[in-house]
Amino acid sequence: MGTLILAVTTLFLYSLGTALQTLVFRGRIKQNHSLTSLIGILALVSHGTLIWTIIPEPSTLNFGFFPASLLISWFVVLFLVILNNFKPIQFLFLAIYPLAAITVVFVLAFHSPPHYVSQHNWGMLAHIALSITAYSLFTLASVQALLVHMQNRQLKRNYNSMVVRNLPPLQTMESLLFELLWAGVIVLTLAIITGAVFVHDLFAQDLAHKSLFSIMSWLVFSGLLVGHYTLGWRGLTASRWTLAGCALLMLGYYGSKFVLELIFHRV
Repeated sequence: MGTLILAVTTLFLYSLGTALQTLVFRGRIKQNHSLTSLIGILALVSHGTLIWTIIPEPSTLNFGFFPASLLISWFVVLFLVILNNFKPIQFLFLAIYPLAAITVVFVLAFHSPPHYVSQHNWGMLAHIALSITAYSLFTLASVQALLVHMQNRQLKRNYNSMVVRNLPPLQTMESLLFELLWAGVIVLTLAIITGAVFVHDLFAQDLAHKSLFSIMSWLVFSGLLVGHYTLGWRGLTASRWTLAGCALLMLGYYGSKFVLELIFHRV
């Protein structure tokens, strides 16, 4: 019952935050930064407490498909709430809050085979923590890339839509995108290194797809950053490369976990 109460509370707070940002986006009310931060912090506390009731078990941590998704969504919201104090990214709440709410619903509605990791396996936990951080940053980058793509196309068509009117200038949007990409690439690099050091047989049959897709996504993101600073890649090109890299990364992680854990019931 405690888990259900926490889940309902978390869903309520995410719904409230989404409704608030929708009203701001439609121009019905003015942006209230303090209220936005308060709702975000309360949602993080409720969401985090829910995670604490699901993932930790005696001497192990359960990183099964749905619990891991719940943890990743918490980190995504955490980074968004923190960055919102320094960057004009409040519009990302409209996409991130519903995604986080979906992970809460899924962890209650569906069961996945547990994937246990010992709480004393610090090397593996470091790799997992870095991987989750990278996935979280690239989730924000993918949503940002979608907005940049939409904004760029509408500006080229001189279409003064609600999106164009509410988003920051395109140059600011692109700057935010590349900042997220830089942070993501740095953390993903560390995740790949720790995986090579601490994960036994990184290219074993069950891990080969995840490893290869992670390396491929790193190459895409690194290529984009090099192209941006040497060839001036931006706008539609930057958003497409970002989405391609994020698709590879998510396919490698969620795709491999889905097939192994939910279809073949292997961990």
